[in-house]
Order: sequence, then structure tokens, then C-alpha cells
Amino acid sequence: MQQPGFQADIEREPDALEALLHRHAGLTGLDAGRVLLIGMGSSQFAAQSVATLLRSRGIDAHAELASAAAPFPPSRDTVAIGISASGGSAETVEALARHHGISQTIAITNAPDGPIAASADAVIDLAAGPEDGGIACRSFQATLAILHLLAGVSVERLHPAVAAARAVIAERNAWLGPLVDLIGDGPIYTIAPYERSSSALQSALMLREAPRLPADGCETGDWLHVDLYLTKQAGYTALLFTGSRYDAEVMRWARERAARIVAVGTAMEGAALHVAVPDDPLVAVLVETMVAELAASEIWRRRLVAGTMP
Repeated sequence: MQQPGFQADIEREPDALEALLHRHAGLTGLDAGRVLLIGMGSSQFAAQSVATLLRSRGIDAHAELASAAAPFPPSRDTVAIGISASGGSAETVEALARHHGISQTIAITNAPDGPIAASADAVIDLAAGPEDGGIACRSFQATLAILHLLAGVSVERLHPAVAAARAVIAERNAWLGPLVDLIGDGPIYTIAPYERSSSALQSALMLREAPRLPADGCETGDWLHVDLYLTKQAGYTALLFTGSRYDAEVMRWARERAARIVAVGTAMEGAALHVAVPDDPLVAVLVETMVAELAASEIWRRRLVAGTMP
């Protein structure tokens, strides 16, 4: 992995997303009794959010870690979607092969000639290009876009995310320095609505994987049950991806305990910092993780300069 490549990968996201939406404009929603989304890491994060969307539309959809020891069995009415940006994630390749010949199988990958293609009835190319930083950021965004198209969301509904992604990059000088200063050496927490759980999980991963900070993600409503205890620690800092009906309650606890909350999306009373992202959930889910990516890249750069990178 290398920091300049990671930075360049992030900056290419808007153009890559625009090209992807143009390339797959004819992709239509799935017609299946059950949809099973299989992957590891970032791929599985993306699957979680889209499985939630599919279920809200009355489709029996599940996101499954490919490493599961007791997985869903294959069936004729199942569409099994194996997601692997590299095309060679061993767990995902094995899991999709288990379904091949019984379930309908689809591979979503940035390497359409990779091993995962052997067990796929259809292969969808992420076309994200090589990620020179060695970290799945552009391919993660592309995976989310493809999965939303397969969930029946139109290209027209997703296309505003291109302009929003460009705005995040263009306006970063207004918030990136203060955000990095707030994060410091961590720990840093990320909080997002259930429907966009991928944003919390991916953002925390970017902060772990690039600058090696302790970071973890949580769903907004569940935060009130499992993570609010951490606000007893001095200097508690979190990115709150807004849009949950529980945002106000998170902010109430933050104010009472002098916790520092960075609101990503809608401005929140009492937030230590606000980073504007459109409040359209279909746009936000494709764009808001770029805030954490840019912060992770800058912290990584500073650590390299200071010679403090683990």
C-alpha cells in the first residue's frame, strides 16, 4: 500500500462513478425469490446496505460473510451474488462455487477474468481500474452503485452522486484540516443509519487500514445501547453520518458528556464540525465514505512525514 496512490484513487472516484453509471445504464433490477449477497470486508459492507434496501422492497435478501461455516444452502429460486473486487477472494470464490449449477450466480468484480468468474452465470465488471494505493475505495463505491442498480434503483437516481462526490473533493480545504486535528491519533468511531451501515463500517476500515488508527463503526440507534458508554472517556470523537431518527438522541448524549461529534450530512446542533453531504440517502451512501477516506489519507501522509507510521 502507498499513500500517494490512495490519494489519487480517492480523487478519481467522481469520474470513475460517472463512467460506471454510463457503462451500466441498461442494468435492470433482479427478479428472484431470494437474493444472497456474499463477500468479505468492504464487499460485505456494501452488501449489508443493499440487502436492507431489497428487504424494504419486499424481497427476501440476505448479506452473508463468505467465510460462514453454516451458510445459506443453494436453491433454484436463489440469486447468489459473489462480490470480490480482486476477483480472487478465496472465501467468496468458494462460496459462489457452492451455489453454481443450482442457484443463479452472478459475480461482481474489478477483475472479470479472475477466479470468481468460473462459478458465475454472469459477470459484472466494476471497471474501477487499478487502485494504486492498494486499498478498496473506488471499487467499494462502484460495488455499491452496481448493487443499487441490481436492486432496481435507476441510473437517474444515482447520478447526482457524481456531482456530490466532486463537491466533497472540491470543498475539502474547508473541513479536512479541522477533521484530522479532531481525530488525532484516535480512537475514532463512526456512526450511521441502519440503511447505510456500510458507511460506518467502511469509514472505520479506511481509518484502520490506511493510517492504522483504532476505529470502529456502529449503527445509530444501536449506538444508544452498545457504544454510548464510551462517551465517558475523555476526548471521545465520532463521525456521525446523519439521517437517522436517532441522531438527536446521539447528540444529546454527546452534549452532556462533552463528546466530539463530526456531523457528515446535515448540520447538527452541538457538533464540533460539519461536513456537508446531500441528505438524499441514495447519494449519501455513495459519497459520504469519501470524507473518511480523505481524512485517512491525510493522517497517513502526516504520519509518514513525521516518521510515526506503525
